[in-house]
Amino acid sequence: MYPDIEPYDQGRLDVGDGNRVYWEASGNPGGKPAVVLHGGPGSGSAPPWRRYFDPVAYRIILFDQRGCGRSTPRASDPAADLSTNTTGHLLADLERLRRYLGIERWLVFGGSWGATLGLAYAEAHPQRVSELILFSVVTTTRREVDWVTHDMRRFFPAEWARFRDGVPAADREGDLVEAYSRLLHDPDPGVHEKAAKDWCDWEDSHVALASNHGPDPRYEDPVFRLGFARLVTHYWRHAAWLEDGQLLREASKLAGIPGAMIQGRLDVSGPPDIAWELAQVWPDSELVLVGDAGHGADCAGTRQALITATNHFCSRP
Repeated sequence: MYPDIEPYDQGRLDVGDGNRVYWEASGNPGGKPAVVLHGGPGSGSAPPWRRYFDPVAYRIILFDQRGCGRSTPRASDPAADLSTNTTGHLLADLERLRRYLGIERWLVFGGSWGATLGLAYAEAHPQRVSELILFSVVTTTRREVDWVTHDMRRFFPAEWARFRDGVPAADREGDLVEAYSRLLHDPDPGVHEKAAKDWCDWEDSHVALASNHGPDPRYEDPVFRLGFARLVTHYWRHAAWLEDGQLLREASKLAGIPGAMIQGRLDVSGPPDIAWELAQVWPDSELVLVGDAGHGADCAGTRQALITATNHFCSRP
């Protein structure tokens, strides 16, 4: 990966509804613009994202989506209004940020939930996207949410049983996302803090493949846990406010946008068939399957494939 760098500019953009979105720019102010869409929803951006781009060639834009990271208010705040935190709001925030920074078109780079958001943005504003690089591709359909919260118990039976048992007995055979969402918004700190830990323990379980996998250190922070779990359940219970199959059905809008999809062949959280199906209807894309990789970019093969993609696109006008 490229060396660590620091932002040369940063700020908080007022995007309406009482929200101020944190953004930063690093690399070359005159370079090719690229915007990074973090996962979650609710993970927030982090310095390592900058290292996928040649800092001489790229103007690298990171931002924290509504409700998380350094954006305010945070979803962990009991007073935060999540009704103004939807996919449509995030797409509008992206456009507002692009105009604020004076960018005509930018490369869009996103992983996991960021891949869903990147696809939705590119299909809504194809004229603003020069290229699209996605990894750990998911489209946040009802089927995918059911897979993570119910069907994946076949791979992690003990961990899933603990996850299921985190909700009241009457809710265990029903919609676990709805049940957890209610617990996470319970005014009793003992209730919502336990629900946040149970949710994040399950998240940590199903992305773990290597025997030496350690817990995600972000989950040690109770404020992060609560905000993250509230945002994930908020988006999942609404299937990201997207019509079922919409992103695949409207992939024709990506015509003319070159793209790369990097997918772990062992990704249990976001199985490779999602990226494969998208590749069949997006002819300008290349799908790279990394044989020993799971979800995310922890695998060296995934990181190298992402850097290969950014290097490939950096010379395009």
